[in-house]
Amino acid sequence: MKEQKKKAKLFSLKYLFVDFVRITGAIPTLLWYRPKFLYENQEAKKKIRGGALLISNHNCFFDPIYVMLAVWYRRHHIVCNQAFYNTKARWFLERVLCIPIDIENPGFQTMKTINDHLVNGELVSMFPEGHINDGSGEMRGFKSGMVLMAMRAGVPIIPVYTRIHEPRSSRLKLVIGEPVDINRMFDGRPTMSQIEEVTQMLFEKENKLKEIAFKS
Repeated sequence: MKEQKKKAKLFSLKYLFVDFVRITGAIPTLLWYRPKFLYENQEAKKKIRGGALLISNHNCFFDPIYVMLAVWYRRHHIVCNQAFYNTKARWFLERVLCIPIDIENPGFQTMKTINDHLVNGELVSMFPEGHINDGSGEMRGFKSGMVLMAMRAGVPIIPVYTRIHEPRSSRLKLVIGEPVDINRMFDGRPTMSQIEEVTQMLFEKENKLKEIAFKS
């Protein structure tokens, strides 16, 4: 019993800072961005329960905020570029649950950390373009690592598209897609060709969410 109480205390202390940031930042964030929530279909409207890998397009440094607004009722473990993580911002990034990753060569420990979070029923959010796009609004091709992460942990991938907020002209639009169960797509161990096909399918799905954002 004492051990359980000790674990519960550690759990609450672990998330104390990030919850404080989320709560205190909620009101000004909502007032400034005035987010409009859109959904691919009825399945996409269901709340995300348990472990899941959320993916989104990458337009700017504020994208992590947009993603957290899209699924506001869950804590996010944001996967971020290791080069940015290893700056003066590291103290803050560590405490808001960011996970550093070497985009060109993800290490075993990083993959294990992500897998552990997913298996433990947590939400991990990432940007599979790998880098901020060139500002044209056109997405870069997705990296296939996200498919392997979801497969290994046995969790769905949740696609989200964010349309950049333009002050005084339009609201921030957040389009949430239907969960994609990667493991149901394969009978046995998939080939690299099949994994690339699924990666392309997710990229095309993200573009469909983009169409919803610009039509609504």
